[in-house]
Amino acid sequence: MQKSHPHQSLLRICILWIIVRPMTFYSLPFTPERTQATESRLEAIYEAARYGLKGDSLAMAAGLTPRQFRVLADADPLVEMAEIKGRADGEMTAAKTMYEAARDGDSKAALEILKHQHGWVAKQQIDVNIDQQISITGALEKAQSRVIEGLYTELPRLEDNTSDASTDIFSPRRDGVDGKVVVTQPEG
Repeated sequence: MQKSHPHQSLLRICILWIIVRPMTFYSLPFTPERTQATESRLEAIYEAARYGLKGDSLAMAAGLTPRQFRVLADADPLVEMAEIKGRADGEMTAAKTMYEAARDGDSKAALEILKHQHGWVAKQQIDVNIDQQISITGALEKAQSRVIEGLYTELPRLEDNTSDASTDIFSPRRDGVDGKVVVTQPEG
């Protein structure tokens, strides 16, 4: 057996510590949080929904993370009931306020109720009624009076010289747009 040098064992420990250390897992203290639908949480959800908040905003206003809210809503049907009841009460409060304003003479409030709750739409067209009768014979007489009568002379027909034309403006001999057209000279 070979004796190892004291510095060799220390060196081996240091190398092992360097190699193993990055793979060492540290124990973190973790206690899983169990979110429960307590009365105070349900009240907070109800209040946030009553003000019209939805989704992540509702969860944060109720003091929960969005994930906690979803887990809680899946686990307990009272969470969904608190949200629905809060929305209904918020809508009832707003509707009652609008109704009372319309009843007290606020025409804008009354118009908004008619438009949004009863589907009322203001007319987009204007009706124009003309009570004047149109006579066909009178219209023909007016048209006849506007016709301009005049003399005309018939001109003699022009000779058609196109059969003698042999110039092709699309000829392959014509290579440029601005080039001259090839014109043939008449004989004689």
